Amino acid sequence: MANIELWAIDLSWDILARFVPHFRLQGKLLPKEFSDDFVRVAREETKHFRLLNDRLNNLGSHFGALPVHNGLWESAETTNHSLLARLAVVHMVHEARGLDVQPVQIGKFERQNDQESLSILQTVFTEEITHVAAGMKWFNYICEHSETKLDPVKTFHEIVRKNFRGYLKPPFNTEARSKAGMTPEWYEPLTKTGSAAKSVQVSAGVTVHQGS
Repeated sequence: MANIELWAIDLSWDILARFVPHFRLQGKLLPKEFSDDFVRVAREETKHFRLLNDRLNNLGSHFGALPVHNGLWESAETTNHSLLARLAVVHMVHEARGLDVQPVQIGKFERQNDQESLSILQTVFTEEITHVAAGMKWFNYICEHSETKLDPVKTFHEIVRKNFRGYLKPPFNTEARSKAGMTPEWYEPLTKTGSAAKSVQVSAGVTVHQGS
């Protein structure tokens, strides 16, 4: 988790430095509120990392003691060409996945009666809901204010299929996702089952097979 939070700090600042100075919607810069939201996200991700890092030290370990993956940064590199893609893959796929798995992690610490670690994880979980909500908010805003108005759900599906390897994996934390504004029509079609269902369409009584 500390590894993910550390990447998330970098990515919060990266979205500001990479896209804010140059991105235009109908000739206008993004509202200042966009920067305000992601500065807040960066600060909270920094707090999360510090809490987790301090807890590791208190338990006699340290950040870097174990190998970590760089999947989040790989997705950042894949989406460095597009703000919509960055919001979709990093904030609405990866961060939303965190909402699915963190309750399982919280349950493990509850069973061990590790109250200090439990308090940290609960803080992270609560604030991560607002981070997914920020991604949702600005993804919808850009779709709404693009020169050619975009359907947000359809656009999300197209971007994720192009820029994210594999399928979204259930089970989903539908309650937490809904609090962030992400209802099932956003993510269920991107599961293996949902994608398979989309590959077969019935048109005028004729079954048409299409690539997923």
